[in-house]
Amino acid sequence: MKKWKLILLAALGIFAALQLTNPARTNPPVITDFITAAKPPAAVATSIRAACYDCHSYETKWPWYSRVAPVSWLIVSDTDEGREKLDFSDWPDEAVRAAKKMDRINEVLGYREMPPKKYTLIHADARLTEAQRKEIMDWTDAAAAKLRAASTNE
Repeated sequence: MKKWKLILLAALGIFAALQLTNPARTNPPVITDFITAAKPPAAVATSIRAACYDCHSYETKWPWYSRVAPVSWLIVSDTDEGREKLDFSDWPDEAVRAAKKMDRINEVLGYREMPPKKYTLIHADARLTEAQRKEIMDWTDAAAAKLRAASTNE
C-alpha cells in the first residue's frame, strides 16, 4: 500500500511539474480576415467559422483544457500547424493565391481530411453535415473560378 502511495505522489509531482512547460497560446492581430475579404454567403461563413477558425485563424478560442499539459502541447501544435497550412486571418489579396487556397479548402473537405475527427469529437458545432460540406465546396469552387477569371482579365 505504501508503494502505491509513493507512485501516486510521484505521478502527481510529475503532472504538476509538466504544468510549467505549457506552450504559449497566442492570437496575433488579424491581418485580412477571409470572411470579410471573400464575402461568402452567411451560411458558408457560419460553417467555416464553426469548423475551421479555431485552428486556422488568429481567433482561436482556447478552452480550459488547452492550459493543461500534456494536452496543451497537442492543441498548440495542431493550431500552429493549422495556421501554417491555411490562415483565415491572413487571407491573400492576390486573386491567384486566394483561388489556390479556396481550391485547397475544397480538396480537404472533399477528401474529408477536415475538420479532423479528434476535433469534432469534442466540438459538436464543428461537425459538418453533407449539405454544409457541399455548400462550402460549391461556393469555394465558384469563388475560385471567379477569382481566376478576374486575374486573367487584369
